[in-house]
Amino acid sequence: MTATTSASLFLRNARLLGRMVDVAVADGRIASVTDSGAGCTPAGTDAGSGAAPAGAESIDAKGMVLFPAFIDAHTHMREPGQEYKEDIASGLAAAAHGGFGAVLCMANTEPVNDDASITRDMIDTARRHWPHGPRLHPIGAATVGLKGTELAPLAELAEAGCVAFSNDGAPVPDTEMFRRCVEYAADQGKVVIDHCEDPYLAKGAHMNEGETSGRIGVKGQPDIGEALHVARDILLADYLKLPIHLAHISCRRSVELIAWAKQRGVPVTAETCPHYLLLTDKELLGYDTKAKVNPPLRTDDDVAALREAVQSGVIDILATDHAPHAAHEKETPLDEAPNGITGLDTAVALTWGLVREGVLTEADLIRLWATEPGKIFGLPVNGFNVGDPADFFLLDPEKKWVPSRETMHSKSLNTPFLGKELVGRVKALWLGGVKVV
Repeated sequence: MTATTSASLFLRNARLLGRMVDVAVADGRIASVTDSGAGCTPAGTDAGSGAAPAGAESIDAKGMVLFPAFIDAHTHMREPGQEYKEDIASGLAAAAHGGFGAVLCMANTEPVNDDASITRDMIDTARRHWPHGPRLHPIGAATVGLKGTELAPLAELAEAGCVAFSNDGAPVPDTEMFRRCVEYAADQGKVVIDHCEDPYLAKGAHMNEGETSGRIGVKGQPDIGEALHVARDILLADYLKLPIHLAHISCRRSVELIAWAKQRGVPVTAETCPHYLLLTDKELLGYDTKAKVNPPLRTDDDVAALREAVQSGVIDILATDHAPHAAHEKETPLDEAPNGITGLDTAVALTWGLVREGVLTEADLIRLWATEPGKIFGLPVNGFNVGDPADFFLLDPEKKWVPSRETMHSKSLNTPFLGKELVGRVKALWLGGVKVV
């Protein structure tokens, strides 16, 4: 893979899918990828020399793992309206240091992102604070005010820059309204992301319904509350022959329904989050509000099913569902605390842990965090082919660190992994060939 333009960056001795490579970057794009020491052919380099092209910054990445910049398809930036939890600047800081080149952010801001002017303001704010990225891609509200009774102006939101639509954590119980949303979104070339939850079965619940909730006397929501809406969306997508994306899948019942749908060729895609692959509802035995999330952490059997699903591709992508909350909001009784776990700071280390464990491979991480999110939402992805955007990060695979106020960049620290040693740390991120962190 070669080009003839003058390179501006030359990355040496990086490990890419088990192969040691040198990467040359020119004009913000991949100019060449060659075996380490074999040389490259951009102007100013002797073939076979392994030396940097003339004028290019040379970086030795020995010992580092090279990944394309990841895409997080489900975050909450909290701006406008709840900047005390997170704002776009701090959220993108967490994304950048976490290896993410692009984030999609939900519409549950205050005011709700159901107006094109709000969408444009969010994008402008992101560009002002992080001109070279990470790139912010708003998700527009599916219904006005997320109330589920009136469609939001989807065409205007799409024109302003929304890449998808969702009612976020407020599922649309009116199936006719949801159908219209899916159809009108498809007219704009966009997909609807659905939070699958039966609002009646989930009412008043604070965790998964099961043995653990019974032991500690907390009302739980059953997994069928999620699976019922997954089934509805699958049947609707099959009937309409239009895509629907299923957010943060958490249980075996949903996985089995999605597998059935994919065998039939139904145009549904699905995501899950690192915490559903690593934690169970036993995290709440001590009433730990940092582990309170919606959908809730489930059982060991659900974790096993989700791990199999991300391996096989039944679950298409990973996303963080980054949901920051201020300390005082989580330092309350379990039944008063809001749902949500932060994830942008820790996601790469957590999923790298699954690679170390043998559950996933490096290729799986690229598929789940980059290639497939790019396909679903129509975003560019670096496949390390000539001409691809030079969006990539280096991971120190053996670096040990502990999530804390000193090591995290989000304003909020509401993660059950706080204070626990993780292995794997992003060392540097380049977007368009520009070093961002």
